[in-house]
Amino acid sequence: MTEIVLYGHPDSGHACKVALALSLAEIPHRTVFVDIWAERATRPTDFLAVSPLGEVPVLVIDGTPYFQSGAILMQIAERFGVLGGESAEGTARGRSLLMWEANRIGMCLPQLKQAHVDQFVGWDPAVIKWLEGRYAVDAANFDVLLGDAPFLHGDAPGFGDVQVWGYVQWVREAGQEPTEKMQAWMDRMLALPAMRTPAEFFPA
Repeated sequence: MTEIVLYGHPDSGHACKVALALSLAEIPHRTVFVDIWAERATRPTDFLAVSPLGEVPVLVIDGTPYFQSGAILMQIAERFGVLGGESAEGTARGRSLLMWEANRIGMCLPQLKQAHVDQFVGWDPAVIKWLEGRYAVDAANFDVLLGDAPFLHGDAPGFGDVQVWGYVQWVREAGQEPTEKMQAWMDRMLALPAMRTPAEFFPA
């Protein structure tokens, strides 16, 4: 039987992506909470042994660790044939969405969210303006990518939807507003039976 362990924290959108993918695919696994706000040296030794950068998420499958959320999602989709990984078309779609998210909307929203947590202390207003401008472009492009489909992968969510969900779930915490299409997509994602809150995915 395959043994799968996921190390993560509810404040990590990247870890939430992997947790949601495993939940959607109904893949049995064990979750380990890692306090990402604690000093690295105080983090669990078993986690540090499998995380080369000391960061979450890390997914360990039968003793082999995988890190970086996008790479982990591709591993899950292709290895288990789920969330778009069942076909070459679905895999290609997911990979394109992964790259877009990592370079665009998944870059600006985490920074804006953290700026709000910091109450903008230490943040250059010009940087905030630039990030907000990027989000405006990304939100419009999200609508293009979604089109008239319910999910970014079409009729059912795939690993590209999961990737984008990671930080779009906190769009308002980042001080931004979703487009109408994005809000409708978010509502559909939240209604999925496999959906959980970040705290439910990673209980302390």
